[in-house]
Amino acid sequence: MADRDPHDDEEAVRSQEEEEEPSQRAVEGSEDEGEDLMDGMEGDYRAMEHLDRYEREGIDDQFIDDVTEEERFAARLAAERELADRDVLEGRLTGRRRGLPAALEEELDEDVRRPRRRRRLEEAQAGMDEDEDLGEVEIDLDQARGPIREWIAQEPVRREIHRRFARLLKTFSDDNGDAVYKQRVRDMVRTNSSSLEVNYLDIANTMPVVAIWLADHPREMLPILGETAKEVALEEFEDFSNVADAVFVRIANIPLQESLRDLRHFHLNQLVRVDGVVTRRTGVYPQLQRTFYDCMKCAAVLGPYFQTGDKEIKLGSCPSCQSKGPFQVNVKETVYRNYQKVTLQESPGSVPAGRLPRSKEIILLHDLVDSVRPGEEVIVTGIYQHSFEAAQNARHGFPVYSVNIEANHVQKKGDQYSVARLTDDDKAEIRALGRDPRIGERIVASIAPSIYGHKNIKQGITLALFGGQEKHPSATHRLRGDINMLLLGDPGTAKSQFLKYIERVAHRAVYTTGKGASAVGLTAAVHKDAITGEWTLEGGALVLADRGVCLIDEFDKMNDQDRVSIHEAMEQQSISISKAGIVTQLQARCSVIAAANPIGGRYDASKTFSENVELTDPILSRFDILCVIKDTVDPVNDEKLAEFVVGSHAASHPNDVAMAAAAEEEGGTAAGNNGADGTAGMLSQQMLRKYITYAKQTCRPKLQSADYDKIAQVYAELRKESSVTHGMPIAVRHLESMIRMSEARAAMHLREYVNDADIDCAIRIMLESFVASQKLSVQKALRRKFRRYLAATADFNGLVLLKLQECLRDARRVEAITGQQEDEDNYVVPVRQLEERCRDLDIIDLKPFFESPAFSEAGFRLAPGGQVVLLARA
Repeated sequence: MADRDPHDDEEAVRSQEEEEEPSQRAVEGSEDEGEDLMDGMEGDYRAMEHLDRYEREGIDDQFIDDVTEEERFAARLAAERELADRDVLEGRLTGRRRGLPAALEEELDEDVRRPRRRRRLEEAQAGMDEDEDLGEVEIDLDQARGPIREWIAQEPVRREIHRRFARLLKTFSDDNGDAVYKQRVRDMVRTNSSSLEVNYLDIANTMPVVAIWLADHPREMLPILGETAKEVALEEFEDFSNVADAVFVRIANIPLQESLRDLRHFHLNQLVRVDGVVTRRTGVYPQLQRTFYDCMKCAAVLGPYFQTGDKEIKLGSCPSCQSKGPFQVNVKETVYRNYQKVTLQESPGSVPAGRLPRSKEIILLHDLVDSVRPGEEVIVTGIYQHSFEAAQNARHGFPVYSVNIEANHVQKKGDQYSVARLTDDDKAEIRALGRDPRIGERIVASIAPSIYGHKNIKQGITLALFGGQEKHPSATHRLRGDINMLLLGDPGTAKSQFLKYIERVAHRAVYTTGKGASAVGLTAAVHKDAITGEWTLEGGALVLADRGVCLIDEFDKMNDQDRVSIHEAMEQQSISISKAGIVTQLQARCSVIAAANPIGGRYDASKTFSENVELTDPILSRFDILCVIKDTVDPVNDEKLAEFVVGSHAASHPNDVAMAAAAEEEGGTAAGNNGADGTAGMLSQQMLRKYITYAKQTCRPKLQSADYDKIAQVYAELRKESSVTHGMPIAVRHLESMIRMSEARAAMHLREYVNDADIDCAIRIMLESFVASQKLSVQKALRRKFRRYLAATADFNGLVLLKLQECLRDARRVEAITGQQEDEDNYVVPVRQLEERCRDLDIIDLKPFFESPAFSEAGFRLAPGGQVVLLARA
């Protein structure tokens, strides 16, 4: 065999490789990328004269000439929009570049892609995103197809709801042009909160369909709104995600409010709004929200599983090893949320007669925990839902579901009159009223305008509503600022009616009666919790009235042991508990206003105070104001009282709507001038509540050093008289009572300091309480002794009327001496003469006196021009 040349072998191998290379390339190309259609793409769009023209047959040249370029472009946009709407409704992918393979979105790993191909994909992806933004169209949410729950679950509909709600948060503004929700988002981020309050009426006015879906399907809508709110917050504050994982949209001011007893099956899974009083609450527990499990056999991590709240999650088998457990909760990956239950009971005033108040359990989640406490009246907006309980099914024998409300928004009823919720116009009006020198008399006249007379009681109630200043001299010593008041008197003197009025006016009040309340009901009860089995505390009336007013009617009908239980609460304002291993103190910082009847039903003025009432000195000394009400026979006063009552019944008749509306517009002045009060210009009840709240939260009056001497002198004289007489016992507590009352009167005038008039008023009220509790024979002597304190704070109109009567006597005396009459029909008193005499009393402005009923009821009238006062001759 001839030797072969090595060069020939190399050429043969080379030729063989060249023959195999095309087929191999074809195979590789079929598996990798095949023919590159992008190469030479520009050549497909080159100019070709014989093809770039239309046939002339069948074309209306006249029609084409009439259509402008703008009309042609508008028609094309309309067609594109119609096609895009059709694609959205049919669930097609919109905004994609036609002809682009879907496989390009799922490429191989980055390291196996060729640079040329990667660049091409990035350009294509950028083009797709650009087309998606341009192709976004609005969806008509009114044209819902199928069940609303399934319609909301579709991605295009969710995007449309997201877009509309984001526009509301970014662009909504109030009447003044201020961006409401933009500012609320900033406040939420600044306070590191995760709740954004949105007014339901704003959603209803801008997005009616979304508002309806939100009320009917809150479980599906609230997560969408929460995600939108979080994205809006992250657009402006990128680091907000480090503070809060989610944003919860709180829906407020739903127009329809239900009663707890009116909730039925058709309310299930809907957004409801209820109100009531919080009676008890549990502790805060961690609840599983997103759970992961570890398989103890193969160590696989299973999850996430989302807790719905209806039942416990139970795993069947492990997907990895097919074993049936055991499984253990993965503590590291599992996400918890705060969970708390509170019991909401119907408000006492809203319960129908003869019915028991009903209650519902409210579930508080996330940042709503510990937002309310027992005793507070709240308005809860949440999802009315059901939950399965095996214990109830076993007891009843048929499927029964327990119902509760998962709270979305909680608002305290007292907050609607808080300073934070007062508008600028309200604050300006309140400050303007505070500058009125007679605002004190106007407020006193506004208290219980439907009750005739009893000015001293109304003044005491006013001071109790405003209250004094709480002081903390040291870390272990505290002086109360609340004012306690006792109404003791004959039946039929409107004592209970005063308490009912205070219950409706005070921002927080608890009403109870002597026989209807026990020691446990007034203080606190210890019972076993039904959920955890632990001993828990349930507050009584005094605890529920914390930072408010506790009203106790029929105070004399209470048992002695029940009455002793409130001694600590009335002075120290705390309740100590030592039962079932629980040793603690509860706060009872409230004013106590009680009403009692004397022994035998009527007050006997010939007996001492202690003989007329079965109350011990320790309980009496804890009352700052003591009002003794006597039903005395007075023909003049009885006639005025009868006229007032008859007029009040006539004006309040249900058929007389026009008269009642007119009386309401006048602020009740027709029923509230009271004759004896002699005061006009009453405040409306709504403005009165706002004024009291504003004064309590903003005014902190303090005494000056020179004022303490006068109070100390009066206290020393009272102590001296109390040791001789047998009336109300005077103790050191009454010295503090005068200070508290003077501070309350200064707060009534929105002052930051206590002046002489405030101290004189407090001294007068204390003296009236002390003198009224004495025997009738002793009262006259005490009034003569303390007349300088009682006369210094006499009624404004009474003093001016006294000076006017002195001027009238002088005018009569002059006529008798000279025999000349200035006016044949009337007595004439110059206004200048009256002003000179009133100047000695520091009274300069007489206009309020001329407008008061005391001036007209005495028979006087002002002549035209206002220079003289006339009184008709008999």
